[in-house]
Amino acid sequence: MARKDDLGRAGEHAAEAYFRARGFEILDRNWRCRAGEIDLVVADADAIAIVEVKTRRSAAFGHPFEAIDARKLHRLHQLAREWRAAHRDIAGSRSIRVDGIAITGDPAAPPQIEHLRDLA
Repeated sequence: MARKDDLGRAGEHAAEAYFRARGFEILDRNWRCRAGEIDLVVADADAIAIVEVKTRRSAAFGHPFEAIDARKLHRLHQLAREWRAAHRDIAGSRSIRVDGIAITGDPAAPPQIEHLRDLA
């Protein structure tokens, strides 16, 4: 399990660097509540994104986005509501969306990163 955890942490670090390089502000990382955990909460000038990070060494067992099924997406939207309620001062009137980041590759090499905005 440790290798999987290390890969997941490396993916979250890569996703954070991806967002920082594109001018997003990192608002929260690994935020937890009774409903679950949000990997990243990021903001740009227009919106706040609740980000689910999925990391795989390869696509041999499916693309990382395949792990974000309807049940997971429903939970992410629930978590977005929970985060907003807990952070009204930060969220303000900005819209909140759910994004996905797929990280593929070996942690020792630069990863392939795909960003899907506004998963519905």
